[in-house]
Amino acid sequence: MSLNGTLAAIDRYPVKGLTAQALTRARLIAGEGMHLDRAYAVENGPSGFDATAPAHISKMKFVALAPIPAAARLDCRFDAARAQLAVRADSGEEISVDLEQAAGREALAAFLHGALQDEARGDFKVVSAPRHHFFDDDRGEISLINLATVRALAERMGVTLDPRRFRGNLMVEGWEAFAEFDLAPGTELRLGDVAARVFKPIRRCVATHVNLATGLRDLDVVGALQSFLGHANCGLYLSVTAGGEVALGDSIRTA
Repeated sequence: MSLNGTLAAIDRYPVKGLTAQALTRARLIAGEGMHLDRAYAVENGPSGFDATAPAHISKMKFVALAPIPAAARLDCRFDAARAQLAVRADSGEEISVDLEQAAGREALAAFLHGALQDEARGDFKVVSAPRHHFFDDDRGEISLINLATVRALAERMGVTLDPRRFRGNLMVEGWEAFAEFDLAPGTELRLGDVAARVFKPIRRCVATHVNLATGLRDLDVVGALQSFLGHANCGLYLSVTAGGEVALGDSIRTA
């Protein structure tokens, strides 16, 4: 199957579970994913994460929209050059920290616990490890969303759907709705000059039910997917096979 579309949006999530950073270009790394995407996470009580031997751990162990919908209300801004994260709570209180400094991590953990304490299971702790990414899937390096699919789903539901509910890294315009589901695992894609391979469809969870403005679950997106499509998939996980830079307006096509 031949597909040819355009890269319409690039989103990076420096801290897993917190808000996106919209980019005009991003570096994709072979065997790793997007530079600094989900490079940090915030434990919601002890997770078992070991920075000396980092391994995949369920998102339910961290601050994420599935266990803590209110995290959507935090307004985050990230300065990659300085590893500086600024966060504003809906109370108006703000904090800015260096994520590479222990004092900054501790201050951020305390701030987030105060903002989200009604949904916290335990103490918060900011964790990371060199070149480790806190993906929902241990091999899902890049997530790609077909905007036509989101619009078609919204039309069937009779609602407006913000495509960022699906927390994708790359959003493609120009593919027909649901065309991505015809791409078999292993299908080669070109993202501008970057080479990637389809790993598998992304099975959705209750994180997509969360309204990004209110931090409340207001739509049964998973139920709608099951009802209309017979499965709960929306988007694709990709693995990067030849890295490089992607930019808005680049073509996204089958190789």
